[in-house]
Amino acid sequence: MTRIKAAALLAAAALTLSGCGFSGIYDLPLPGGADLGDQPYRVEVEFRDVLDLVPQSGVKVNEVTVGRVDSIGFAADGWTAEVTVLVNGGVELPANAFAKLRQSSLLGEKYVELSAPPSGQAAGRLADGARIPLERTNRNTEVEEVLGALSLLLNGGGVEQLRAITRELNAATEGNESNIRALLDNVNTMVTTLDAGKSDITRALDGINRLASTLNGQKDQITGVIDDIGPGLKVLTDQRRQLVTMLQSLDSLSGVAVDTVNKSQADLVADLKALTPTLQKLGEAGNNLPKALELLLTFPFTDQAVKGVKGDYFNLYAKIDLNLQSVLDNLSRTRQNPLQDVPIIGGATNGSTGVPAATAPAPLPLPALSVPTLPVPVPGVPQTPQTGVSSIFDILLGGGR
Repeated sequence: MTRIKAAALLAAAALTLSGCGFSGIYDLPLPGGADLGDQPYRVEVEFRDVLDLVPQSGVKVNEVTVGRVDSIGFAADGWTAEVTVLVNGGVELPANAFAKLRQSSLLGEKYVELSAPPSGQAAGRLADGARIPLERTNRNTEVEEVLGALSLLLNGGGVEQLRAITRELNAATEGNESNIRALLDNVNTMVTTLDAGKSDITRALDGINRLASTLNGQKDQITGVIDDIGPGLKVLTDQRRQLVTMLQSLDSLSGVAVDTVNKSQADLVADLKALTPTLQKLGEAGNNLPKALELLLTFPFTDQAVKGVKGDYFNLYAKIDLNLQSVLDNLSRTRQNPLQDVPIIGGATNGSTGVPAATAPAPLPLPALSVPTLPVPVPGVPQTPQTGVSSIFDILLGGGR
């Protein structure tokens, strides 16, 4: 009878719980949990899968319990889990903290681990109402997943093919040990060289990056050049026939030129050999020839004529006949002294008549032009006048008065 009463009480209790909306054991509050202090703060964490995480599970930092899981539900997208945790107010974490779902042991309970980001990336402070998104959450691998993958490998995976793979590797490497060893040595040398030149490789990549940036900054100009080159290419396309004809003509011309050079090779070599003595003599006269050409600029007065000057200037008289017929007659038939009409200072002439220059008859019927030269002073030399044609010949011959 006592047992019947106990069963009735249990059934009544079960009905009462069902009437209150009880849907499972996970809805029952669990006792215990971490010490949250006086002012804990709430953080919402998004996970892709929370596995069998339950409320009242621990929240740890560096393996130290600092909070507990308050609730677990669906996120706004309906596909991910949203875990609300309460953290002791005295625990300070960066605002960009990471959250990971871990397991205390192989068959132990699940808990949420909070951690700071890598060194140098921490920013701000995790505060009440903060949210850790999916990008900063993760979970560990479950034992069931490891066993399932191992079962798949052993039952229908590649274990059966390991023997075949090993046999084929042995067949491929048998007899090629030296080549494989040399290959590994070459690979080692290459990797070592690349490692030694990694700074150069980095610098080259940086240079390529700068070049790409420069080209990107000048893309408008490059686009303009590409657009403007179109008409030029069209002209080349239109003149393709003429260009081909020109190249074919150049090919024919080169063939003719080569044939001509081959046929005239002996004559060309003979001409060059015959020219050798002339070139040798010109080379031997190389020092004297420029000195000889200096006389052209000093005619009719040589460099030595200056030493014979007793005064400070030269006197030069010239009579120029502009009648070509008279010039030809004078050069071919006349017996007249060409210097007889040259006036001499003092009233005498160079002829035998002794007639003054002012009254001497003209030898030709056409008028003649007498051009006296102006005295040319020589600095530093006393000015002593020289007169007559005899003075000129004295100067040319190195004499003087």
